[in-house]
Amino acid sequence: MHSDVLIVGAGSAGSVLAERLSADSSCRVTVVEAGPGAADPQVLTQISDGLRLPIGTASSVVRRYPTTLTEDPERHAQIMRGAVVGGSGAVNGGYFCRGLPSDFDGWAMPGWAWADVLPHFLAIETDVDFGGPLHGDVGPIIIQRVTEFDGCTATFVDAAISAGYRWIEDLNGSTPDSPLPPGVGAVPLNINGGTRVGPGGAYLKPAMDRAGLTVLTDTRVRRIKIVGGRAIGVECHGPAGPVDLTADRIVLSAGAIGSAHLLMLSGVGPQQALNAAGVPVVADLPVGMASADHPEWVLPVDWTETHGLPPLEATLSTDDGLEIRPYTAGFGAMVSGSRDDPGDHPHIGVALMRPRSRGRVRLSSADPDVLPTIEHRYDREPADVAALGAGAELARELAGAHVKGATASWSTSQHLCGTAPMGRDDDAAAVVDAHCRVRGVDGLWVVDGSVLPAIPSRGPHATIVMLGHRAAEFVV
Repeated sequence: MHSDVLIVGAGSAGSVLAERLSADSSCRVTVVEAGPGAADPQVLTQISDGLRLPIGTASSVVRRYPTTLTEDPERHAQIMRGAVVGGSGAVNGGYFCRGLPSDFDGWAMPGWAWADVLPHFLAIETDVDFGGPLHGDVGPIIIQRVTEFDGCTATFVDAAISAGYRWIEDLNGSTPDSPLPPGVGAVPLNINGGTRVGPGGAYLKPAMDRAGLTVLTDTRVRRIKIVGGRAIGVECHGPAGPVDLTADRIVLSAGAIGSAHLLMLSGVGPQQALNAAGVPVVADLPVGMASADHPEWVLPVDWTETHGLPPLEATLSTDDGLEIRPYTAGFGAMVSGSRDDPGDHPHIGVALMRPRSRGRVRLSSADPDVLPTIEHRYDREPADVAALGAGAELARELAGAHVKGATASWSTSQHLCGTAPMGRDDDAAAVVDAHCRVRGVDGLWVVDGSVLPAIPSRGPHATIVMLGHRAAEFVV
């Protein structure tokens, strides 16, 4: 089957990109998704419930990747990625804070300044709480905030305000001229009436009946076929076995891990690592060499749980780049939805939103079934460790006697990005250009969190959805 555009991955960026491109009736768009669609009632139940995270051991909608969080000592963890139409946006906690204007302006990337991206943030959302020039009112993703807190969220907000932090009315209300001050505020959520309104359901599902759009689920891309310096198709394995697809334009939207892995399997990556794995080099590019994520320390507390509401309703942002998160339940409750385990308590997360540490995603084998090696290397920057320690002390002060134990545990916010960063023509660290085109390979783009040149100062989901909307103008 031949298409004008073939998109690998129906996640937060790919779903939006597919809807945007297929709106042109003359453009034949094929989307290949490794996970299932929502036609299965069991899948739909998992991804629609916005009050829990469907990432437990029984989940059929995630893929797990081992990682090493720190090197001395080694601390190991699992990264969960959505493996379903909608991607990780179909399984996350609904947090929809935008990146800050200073993030985008700081990239100094043509076409990606705050003035360039704001119209796309507006286009993707309908904010039911705020209007005006900073908020959309016609987009398919419904954004709203919890207005009355109880349980642990109320306790945390009261403690933060008593400690001198101001209440921030709108965490998506920052502008270059009026940046948000430190403070506590309600999280903008893409949860409507308890239902998660992710890009898969908001964008891709309404477009499924278009004659020019084909979505292949349960079909995993194993390699990109590159001939004479041009991407011409992909090798897949679907329900009926192997299948080859061709296209004039190929876009990787498989996420920061999936897209980087596919690039390297296909010969696009660091020459030395590809040679070691026995993969012929097509383009020597620094794929996976400087990934970024938000390191997070976790402290358990014995606050009263908040029932029937999202896992995270409010956050405190400090002037030194920390985000303090009062999670409303223990991890088990957030995953299973069951809140009857007396040992499964709320906890506080302390996340560093502008980390200096950089990790790696490396090719382990030429076999597509062998997972890449992921190393976060969170402890490589002493300043990061010190900042997390200071954040943990602040969290203890806010929680007071409610903190259970003195030691915080290393964790991760699961926000991995930057494995194929965009950059200017003279940037040796860049894998794609400002239009998301892979350097040295014609007909190939990457459109997902892989291309973020620096990790945003907020969780990246809203930024990645915006990215899909913005990049539709570039895949031509």
